[in-house]
Amino acid sequence: MAIDYKSAGVDVEAGYKAVKLMKEYVKTTYNESVLGDLGSFGGFYALGDKEDSDCLVAGTDGVGTKLKYAFVLDKHDTIGIDAVAMCVNDIVCQGAKPLLFLDYIALSKLVPEKVAQIVKGVSEGCRQAGCALIGGETAEMPGFYAKDEYDIAGFSVGIVKKNKIINGKSIKVGDALIGIASSGIHSNGYSLVRKLFGEDRESLNKYNETLGCTPAELVLTPTKIYVKTILSLIEKFEIKGIAHITGGGFIENVPRIIPSGMGVKIDRNSYPLPRIFKALQEIAGIDDRKMCNTFNMGIGMVLAVDKSIAGAVVDELRALGEEAYVIGEVTDKEGQVEL
Repeated sequence: MAIDYKSAGVDVEAGYKAVKLMKEYVKTTYNESVLGDLGSFGGFYALGDKEDSDCLVAGTDGVGTKLKYAFVLDKHDTIGIDAVAMCVNDIVCQGAKPLLFLDYIALSKLVPEKVAQIVKGVSEGCRQAGCALIGGETAEMPGFYAKDEYDIAGFSVGIVKKNKIINGKSIKVGDALIGIASSGIHSNGYSLVRKLFGEDRESLNKYNETLGCTPAELVLTPTKIYVKTILSLIEKFEIKGIAHITGGGFIENVPRIIPSGMGVKIDRNSYPLPRIFKALQEIAGIDDRKMCNTFNMGIGMVLAVDKSIAGAVVDELRALGEEAYVIGEVTDKEGQVEL
């Protein structure tokens, strides 16, 4: 029997409904400085009404159940990188430069050395993103979290000129979609990963033929931070839209940047699929579409550009040290994600 995300305990449809229901309350807080609506990768707050006024872009996120592997493997120095990545990668999708970051760590018992290791990762993530870690909160909550467990969340603010915001509005049919490789699973789909690989330390440290290594070597690989790459790229090319491939994979995230009346086509054979995703699919026994609706499938960011510059953009990304590929195009099939 196939094991999918829902059977692992995550109801994606319920998440969509929750967002729909909460929107009516969120909108009651808006004023004239708030731009856009829920659904963008970051929230916009304009600091002026001129075309070239600065606009703040904010994002918040956590690491999800990837934390379980930090507990099981007793390794806490990289999970903070994930917390930063999940926030700043969203912000840079709008063309904004992250300025600052704050973290929130809640735990059952404060162990100074462990907290220091977590914050070590947060600071590394901030350095990779070029932003400042200016504060945070560490909450000791005995009886609330299980022994030796904790949660971490982050919040980041970036800045961009209003007339430089990347919002996907200029995307047209025939535009190319460029994928930038991920570093692995990143920080989504771990409720399913845990069901497939388990949480036994000894098993996680056993060599896996399909992976070519132990699961332990892969499950805590930090989420890649794309900020410096994207900020450099947008100085040279017109990037029409950027999607951070997080929860929901290609199926949910790429359409977020595509104007109404259009769809996308992704060529799954256009780039090498990392072994981790082959292994996950083999163990789970689920089809390609469910895999692409749960995991990033080896692509952490998708950029929409005019097809005439696609080759040059890929060359520049590779010069910046990224693995990049033309993975698809924008179609006239409204709302469809073809694989």
